[in-house]
Amino acid sequence: PLEELYKAVSKMAIQSSTGDPRFPPVRPEELAEVEIEISVLTVPERINSVDEIKMGKHGVIVKKGYQQGVFLPQVATETGWSKEEFLNRLCYDKAHLPKDAWKDKDTEIYTFSAQVFEEEK
Repeated sequence: PLEELYKAVSKMAIQSSTGDPRFPPVRPEELAEVEIEISVLTVPERINSVDEIKMGKHGVIVKKGYQQGVFLPQVATETGWSKEEFLNRLCYDKAHLPKDAWKDKDTEIYTFSAQVFEEEK
């Protein structure tokens, strides 16, 4: 492991709730409404073909040049997207690449799995 899990969880909970530039920081009065979900990821493995991606099982990383984007495995099941839509949105929305950049031989594609823990509701 790169870091002891309990330390990583604590650090990332603080970072994601107060330091993510995409969202305003969580305010103290919002804490009662916060639901925590933790995804523990495996080491990403480069794949040769998108046919190797198992939707709902694999998270995916696309990299091209200095651009990269990541979708967790649960994105596929939560959205119901086809593999093509999933990859298009990963490239365009997350990596800020053209939608079909995943088809380019210079784009690196990696898969990983995640063990997801969430609070009981």
